[in-house]
Amino acid sequence: MNETPVQYDVSSCGPPAIVLIIYLAVVVLMIVSLWKVFGKAGQPGWACLVPIYNVIVMLQVANKPLWWIVLFFVPIANIIIPIMVNIAIAEKFGKGAGFGIGLSFLGFIFLPILAFGNAQCSNQ
Repeated sequence: MNETPVQYDVSSCGPPAIVLIIYLAVVVLMIVSLWKVFGKAGQPGWACLVPIYNVIVMLQVANKPLWWIVLFFVPIANIIIPIMVNIAIAEKFGKGAGFGIGLSFLGFIFLPILAFGNAQCSNQ
């Protein structure tokens, strides 16, 4: 019996390194941006790193009731409520509802604009 050795092609084992580098850069940008937005709103910046607590802080910035966190776990409502919270956050920073929609669907663009722009939160 002639057995041919098995050859594996490792080039298709995962995403290329450049994709991972870009992904990590976007993740770091989003963390830094949310940290700055929380700071501008008078909240602790580190809160953006803690799951669930960061949603509680976002509700506080948006002046929404704390029980809304339950709605983040309810089907259908978990699509609507984050959009409403983002619109309220945009309005607290003097932006319009369109900016809030942008925060919801293109956060990687609009959150850095909010963080590094001259918008100030009216909570303080």
